[in-house]
Amino acid sequence: MRKRNLLILAAAVIAGLFICGCVERQLTINTVPQNAVVTLNDEEIGQSPVTVSFNWYGDYRVRIAKEGYETLNTHKELKAPLHDKFPFDFFAQVLNPKKIVDKYDWTFTLEPAKEPDRDKLIQNAQKLKGQI
Repeated sequence: MRKRNLLILAAAVIAGLFICGCVERQLTINTVPQNAVVTLNDEEIGQSPVTVSFNWYGDYRVRIAKEGYETLNTHKELKAPLHDKFPFDFFAQVLNPKKIVDKYDWTFTLEPAKEPDRDKLIQNAQKLKGQI
C-alpha cells in the first residue's frame, strides 16, 4: 500500500510539473491607415489593428492591402527571447508556475496609390503590341 501511495504521489508531482508553466505568444499588427487587410504567411488574419496568437518564431511573410494604397509585400522576423531557447524553455514552460506572455507589435505605413502615367502606359502597350 505504501509503495502504491508513493507511486501516486510521484505521478501527481510529475503531472503538476507539466501543467504549471505556460507561455502565451501574441502578435499585434497595426497599419497607417487602419482597417487594411492583413495576410500573414498566406493566411488572411483580419483588418488592422489585428492581434493573433502564434506558436513559433522566425520569418513571417506579411501582405497588407487597402483600397487607394499601394499593396505592401514584405517579411519580418520574430526572434525568440531567451526563455524560449533551449534549455531555458524547459524551465519557462514546464517548471515556472507563472504564465509568461510574449507580446509583439508591428506597425506598417502604407503609401498612397500612384496614378499610372498615361503616356508611359501607351508606350508600354505599343512595345507589347510590337512583340506579337
